[in-house]
Amino acid sequence: MPNQLSIPFKRTYIIPIRQAVRDYILAHYRDTHPDAYRWDIGHWEKLRAEATTGSVHIERVYALISYHAQLVFILTKLPADIGLEIPYAPAFDSSALPLSLNNLIYERACVVFNLAALYSQLGGAEDRSKPEGLKQAIKFYQSAAGALGYLHDSVLPQLHSSIGQDDPPSELTGAFIKSLEFLMLAQAQECVWQRAVMDNYKNGLIAKLAAKVASFYGSAHEHMRSSSSTKRALPAFWTAHLETKSLHFQAAAQYRKSLEDLEAHHYGFEVARLTEAHALAKRGYDTARRGGVAQPVLQDIKSLLDILQKNISRAERDNDLIYHQDVPPPSALPPIAEVTMAQPLTDLGLQDVKSAVGTDAVIFGELLGWGARVAIEIYNDRRHNWIAEEIQGRAQRLDDMMSSTLETLNLPAVLDALDRPIGLPPSLLKKAEEVRLESGPERIETYIRDVQALAAHVSSLLDEAMDILDQEADEDEILREGRHVIERPPSLEANKDLIAKEKQYRAVLEQARESDAHVRTKWEEWEDSIVQLTWSEADLERSVPSSTVSWGERSGSMDPTRAHARALRALLEQLDDLSKTRAEIVAKVDRLASSDDITQRISKAASAMEQWVNVQPAMFEDVLDDELCKYDKYRVQLEENGQKQDEMLDAVKKRHTQFVRSRKEDGVVKDREHALQSLDLAYHKYREILRNLEEGQKFYNDFSAILSEFRALCKDFASARRDEASTLARRVGQLTLSNRAAVEQLAEQAHADEQAPLVSSDPETSTAETTTHELRAALDLPPPDSDEWETMDLPQAPAPSTPRRVQPARKVGRSAQKGR
Repeated sequence: MPNQLSIPFKRTYIIPIRQAVRDYILAHYRDTHPDAYRWDIGHWEKLRAEATTGSVHIERVYALISYHAQLVFILTKLPADIGLEIPYAPAFDSSALPLSLNNLIYERACVVFNLAALYSQLGGAEDRSKPEGLKQAIKFYQSAAGALGYLHDSVLPQLHSSIGQDDPPSELTGAFIKSLEFLMLAQAQECVWQRAVMDNYKNGLIAKLAAKVASFYGSAHEHMRSSSSTKRALPAFWTAHLETKSLHFQAAAQYRKSLEDLEAHHYGFEVARLTEAHALAKRGYDTARRGGVAQPVLQDIKSLLDILQKNISRAERDNDLIYHQDVPPPSALPPIAEVTMAQPLTDLGLQDVKSAVGTDAVIFGELLGWGARVAIEIYNDRRHNWIAEEIQGRAQRLDDMMSSTLETLNLPAVLDALDRPIGLPPSLLKKAEEVRLESGPERIETYIRDVQALAAHVSSLLDEAMDILDQEADEDEILREGRHVIERPPSLEANKDLIAKEKQYRAVLEQARESDAHVRTKWEEWEDSIVQLTWSEADLERSVPSSTVSWGERSGSMDPTRAHARALRALLEQLDDLSKTRAEIVAKVDRLASSDDITQRISKAASAMEQWVNVQPAMFEDVLDDELCKYDKYRVQLEENGQKQDEMLDAVKKRHTQFVRSRKEDGVVKDREHALQSLDLAYHKYREILRNLEEGQKFYNDFSAILSEFRALCKDFASARRDEASTLARRVGQLTLSNRAAVEQLAEQAHADEQAPLVSSDPETSTAETTTHELRAALDLPPPDSDEWETMDLPQAPAPSTPRRVQPARKVGRSAQKGR
């Protein structure tokens, strides 16, 4: 086994390139068929097969670089995510499942990784015992480092931005790739050091080369330890290998520097450097043994350790017996300058991908790039949004402004009342027919009755809930009238939350009653007018004052009202013409947009760009802006149309003011107009009343469910209080029975004492007799249900230790609230 490491390949599998590309082209290219790119798809499959299979041979380098170059060009035509799942197994764990990503940049990164792995394996296969083998190994290791550096600087940023920085593949993180790059440089520098030793270079130069080898291995080790994911991705012995190598060449550098000091008669420095080298080699040897490194690596550092041990013994003996020079501490030793001979060598095929393709045709050379296609989609979206805002939206705003102004002036309804004095407006007839078919008044009356019934039902629910609380409060008062102290809060405190809710519900009901009264008042005010809408057309027309006589009786053709009416009608016709013109402008823009296709112009602009450039949509901004300019004339036409409309509306307002002023003296027309407006308003009031009643009906239905729940809550509260009272009563009863049994036991004991002979005249005996008589008197009590209690003289009761209730808790239910 060699004493250097090689990077294994990332294994992959056959992927359905043909199906994925066909599906993507069919989905995103309307004027292109996948069959036109059969050669491109086949060539892609062929290049991938050549790059991902084969043995470790120098010719495979060309296959990998050529495939990478084609991938770079493919990514200028297709986005990274075309629906093609690409699997690659971890390089350092052959038993792990492959990681699949829908990302062509992932394929490119793995290809470059395998190129670096191929170079490292070619370098490891060289015979480094010969100068030519060392030369080739140095070249391959530097090329591996160059490929890894290219992967780190040029490919990984694109990969991480396309899949997100949070969870990149562990073998394609920046720290992992940088660690492998420093490893390849370390092994190349080690080959340079080996060649210098083989050619008997000066010890000082060999020491400087060894110091740089140690530095490269140390950098690789530091990057590997920088993250847990990087450390887990590599075999366990790799970490020990890198640390052992770094310590080995630090010791080798100190050893070669000690030989230079020996030649310069610096015997104290020689001993110090040998001591430092021995300590480093000892650490490296221990690390190698514990880390399970390859046997050649362990043997190398063991040999160096033996050499250092022999030289330390000789140098210390000579210095102690002959030279007597001071031995400086390790911190006082001058550092060894490093000489860097290994540099990353990036293949020309990676730096200039065009050179790697050569005379071979590029894949999808005739396909419109994804950047250009996205630019077309951006243009279509931008055009759609621009038309919707600047043309359609502006035209709609102008129409709305005109309609709002005319509606405020009650035009053309006012003119219809003048131009059609006989007959009713069609809109009014339609509204009257609607009310008549719906049996409007009867419908309203039915709604009112239903709402009143629901209101009564809801009120009864709330009253029932309060009756439940009142009954519970009465029961609590009765319970508290007994002689025993009841250890529970009175109803006034226990049901305060329920009473608070009842007040809220009562307030809501009061507001609802006010709203119902307001709706009924509104119905009473408008009932006659709404009933009038249910009349037949002839009766309805007769009820509206006619202006026929008024106009017929007028003399002269210069009546001011008629003159103003004719002027208003002319202005309204001009406004209608402006509205039609706007509609024509919008239609023209829609027709132009439906036939607008900038694919050819974008394709021409894309073909003028450099072939290997990754075309981005932002590169076509000038083309998009220029294409949108052809719609600017329609915006100008709309602006002019809007200015004319503003002038027309100002004229309409002035003429309408004059028209209204002239009509003030025409009583018949005013009455007719008032009658028509009243009927129209009656229809709206009819709809408003219906809507109010429907809302009221829905409110009472919803509120009924709420109050039903509230009533159930009151029932549960009363039931819980009754259960609690029953429990307290049982406890008091049990206590009474216990006391009665104790009294009877004491009475029996006193009776037994009476039967005993009294033979002593001692004072103590007299005292006992007195006590016995008092006890008998105390125990000689009538039964609890005896009438003797009414005639007995009882002793004064002791003062209570706790304040007594002065009055029972008052009721807090509905009846109490009514009293307040």
